[in-house]
Amino acid sequence: MAGKTVRDIMSKDCVTVTLQDNVFEIALKMKQHDIGFVAVVDGKKLIGVVTDRDLVVRGYAEKHSGSTAVEKVITKDIATIDPNTSIEEAAKIMAKNQIRRLPVVENGELVGIVAIGDLAVRGSFEDEAGQALGKISSDKTPVGAR
Repeated sequence: MAGKTVRDIMSKDCVTVTLQDNVFEIALKMKQHDIGFVAVVDGKKLIGVVTDRDLVVRGYAEKHSGSTAVEKVITKDIATIDPNTSIEEAAKIMAKNQIRRLPVVENGELVGIVAIGDLAVRGSFEDEAGQALGKISSDKTPVGAR
């Protein structure tokens, strides 16, 4: 695994939406693809992301309807990573920013997504993925732990 980069493990088939889409269309894509994260693009340029949590907190909890524009729920200030970054560095960035998914951007264009699970299933980086996930989840009660 030494010398492996984000390019080696990232998902290249990214589900995306544009600013012309609405909250319902995002939720539908999340359901259809069984995901909780969608990149928002203008052409191939990444302009932000929407997570299932964004839909709840900025969308439905604010009483926005399904026809609400992406602009109301998008997260624009996001961490990204270059595809040539080491897998170890990706794990550190995810832990530091407490995120589970990291858009991979090359020359301003979205080329992939690396998820915490991508790190975990790649063998020798299980420790880094576990540490990253531990930092992300440290302030939360695990599901079923009551």
